[in-house]
Parts: sequence; structure tokens; C-alpha cells
Amino acid sequence: MNSREEKFSLLSEMITFVKANRAIKDSEYDFLIQIAAQLGVDKETFDSLFHRKVEKLLPNTEGERILQFHRLVLLMNIDQQQTSSEVVRLHNIGLRFGLPPAAIEQVLKVMHNYPNKVVPPKVLINIFKAHYN
Repeated sequence: MNSREEKFSLLSEMITFVKANRAIKDSEYDFLIQIAAQLGVDKETFDSLFHRKVEKLLPNTEGERILQFHRLVLLMNIDQQQTSSEVVRLHNIGLRFGLPPAAIEQVLKVMHNYPNKVVPPKVLINIFKAHYN
């Protein structure tokens, strides 16, 4: 993840995802601000993304797309509530990223087997590896 535009696009997509059904919850905001910090985006810049239009860019590599998909799965489950529209939206984002549909469906199914629906990164990677072989 190199450019500011790519980072802003990822964060903007996550903000759009979380705002789609309702107002953003503190737990969701806290998670997003942690992602922003990991990406090297300061709080003021991050907060500005709530109020401006950012060009949507696809993550460049397969690994970055899987990582972003995983972030969105975590974000969806951070508030312990999940709506069917969130699951559909997440599935569609995965498809737009060019991820294998069967892998997306498997992740969305197995997340229920883990505490707080947090799929361990190793499990997620193994799911995608299996669908690429």
C-alpha cells in the first residue's frame, strides 16, 4: 500500500460500509482509527474522510485485497451485530475485488465458528490458498 490515494480509498470504503445501515458506533470508529494509524493516516485526515468523496481504487495485489476483505469482516462483526444486508454488501465487495466466490462464502460461513466471529488470519489465508490451488 503505497499512495495516500490508496490508503484514503481503503479507509473511505470501510467508512461507507459501516455507515450504510446506521450511525457509526464507538467500537466501529475505534477500530477504523486503529486501521488509519496502521496505514499512517492521522486522526484529522481520517475524520475528514467522513465528509469528502474519495475515488475508489482496488487494492493492487491479491494479498492487499484479501487483507482489506478481512478488515471488512472484522469491522462487520465488531459491534456483535450483523445484518443480512451487511453480509450481502461484504460478499459483493469481495466479488468486486476479484476474490473467488466460494472462498468468500466459506469465510462468511466459518466466521460463526470463532469467538466474536473473528476469523484468525491464518484460517482466512488457508481458505483463499485452497481456492487458488
